[in-house]
Amino acid sequence: MSGPQSAAQGGATQPSAAQAGGTHGGSGSRTGAPAGGSRAGEALRAWRADPPALAARLLAAALLAAGGYVHLHLYLDGYRVIPKIGNMFLIQESGAFAVALLLVFSGAAVLRLAAAGLAAGALGGFVISRTVGLFNFTERGLQPSPDALLSLLVEVATLLVLAAPVVPAAIRWTRSRPASA
Repeated sequence: MSGPQSAAQGGATQPSAAQAGGTHGGSGSRTGAPAGGSRAGEALRAWRADPPALAARLLAAALLAAGGYVHLHLYLDGYRVIPKIGNMFLIQESGAFAVALLLVFSGAAVLRLAAAGLAAGALGGFVISRTVGLFNFTERGLQPSPDALLSLLVEVATLLVLAAPVVPAAIRWTRSRPASA
């Protein structure tokens, strides 16, 4: 028999799966959260399972948001009136804030790729605007100061933090491949 048994029937009282706190028959986590319940519970368990990965993900989210803030600041300080470039700054900061917020709650590969794409795109725009120009828009050196330097540092740091977990796996994969003749 499953579920509670009455003491009059002589059996021990055992809670059903729903009463135990899980819809999948789990015993629950150490904190009493359901074993197979909500996404928030799953996210909480994932955060506790790998603290270094969580710290790296939160750092990447913070750096991405900082880059978004720099682009928002530049957009509001005058880049909004530059044709096409203003829109690109608005898209960059909106995307950075959105992906940073999502990274706080999930470490999905697609989010990490989106974050890397946003950071790499900002760096690409930085380089192009200072070399050949983009849509007849060019800049020189690290102007406007200090925003250009901050953006450069934050975008590079974002890429480094996002790449850090991938590098050891890539090295292991490279070493495990048979030597070609």
